[in-house]
Amino acid sequence: MDPVNGTPPSPPVAHPRPQPQPQRPPPDQGPGFLTVLFSFVAIALFILIPSTSTIKNSFSILHQVPEGHVGVYWRGGALLKTITDPGFHLKMPLVTQYEPVQVTLQTDQVRDIPCGTKGGVMINFEKIEVVNRLHKDYVYETLLNYGVQYDHTWIYDKIHHEINQFCSSHSLQQVYIDVFDQIDEKMKDALQGDCTRYAPGIEIISVRVTKPAIPESIRRNFEQMEEERTKVLIAIEKQKVAEKEADTKKKMAISEAEKNANVSKILMEQKLMEKDSSRRQQEIENQMYLAREKSLADADFYRLLKEAEANKLKLTPQFLELKFIEAIAGNTKIFFGDKVPNMVLDQRLLGNFLQNVSKEVSRVASRDGYSDT
Repeated sequence: MDPVNGTPPSPPVAHPRPQPQPQRPPPDQGPGFLTVLFSFVAIALFILIPSTSTIKNSFSILHQVPEGHVGVYWRGGALLKTITDPGFHLKMPLVTQYEPVQVTLQTDQVRDIPCGTKGGVMINFEKIEVVNRLHKDYVYETLLNYGVQYDHTWIYDKIHHEINQFCSSHSLQQVYIDVFDQIDEKMKDALQGDCTRYAPGIEIISVRVTKPAIPESIRRNFEQMEEERTKVLIAIEKQKVAEKEADTKKKMAISEAEKNANVSKILMEQKLMEKDSSRRQQEIENQMYLAREKSLADADFYRLLKEAEANKLKLTPQFLELKFIEAIAGNTKIFFGDKVPNMVLDQRLLGNFLQNVSKEVSRVASRDGYSDT
């Protein structure tokens, strides 16, 4: 018999037809195999359960912290100081619970906020968006004091409170129109003030408030008021345009008048310059004429002076008598009457007078000559 499988040996040489071997019974699978299989399945389930499942927070060993979040842990209901960064991490199943907390910018939308105005009109803010962020260094302190839903306390509930406070101290006209543009900043300042005092890890980035819903009748009145205000604004703008056009025309007229005045001034200055040039030219001509006439007068004076001196030299008795005789001889008229001899006598007397004058002149000349000697 074969010691390995317990079958009888085959007959020698003859090679008889092989006999069918009896089947060996399966080995006995004890409780150990089932324990190993169950453990393998349990470990696979702990690892493969989705990270968003609540069961995994209690039973999983491996978990993932998404980007922009940090992991916080509770053990036996007590918050641990351990804060993990994004990535894969391990924890004890059933004993430690895990929760991701966002530390990047997030927007919380607060919807349907009813409030009553100062005048008793009920209005409703359909949506208010609050952009906020939880600083990583304050995650443990904030969650220790206010839990994972800290934003419900300091954003959702606080927005309701602040909106009602604001509406109760303002009229509908102020809330809906006059100071509506200030609500964003007022809400941001109010939220940030309380968060800085009680939850310093929460930073309010901005607040966006939508227009509240008001009763239909009041809304129609506001629309009519806005239409009338628009008409008034249009009329004011038309008036400004008309004033601007009139001012422009006035400026154009002033500019045109100044241009004409400048042109007239230039023309007048040109004429004055021409007149001044003509005056100077006339003065030069007058001076030239005066100089020429003066030269002519001086020449005539000099000529007459010389002629007088020449005549003075000619006025001798002999020359005068010659001229007298020539004048008488040239007279072709014959006079008759008693006065003719007198006339001749008078001429003789004139000749004698001239002769005496000539003698006196000669005597004076001779005396002067003697004196010079």
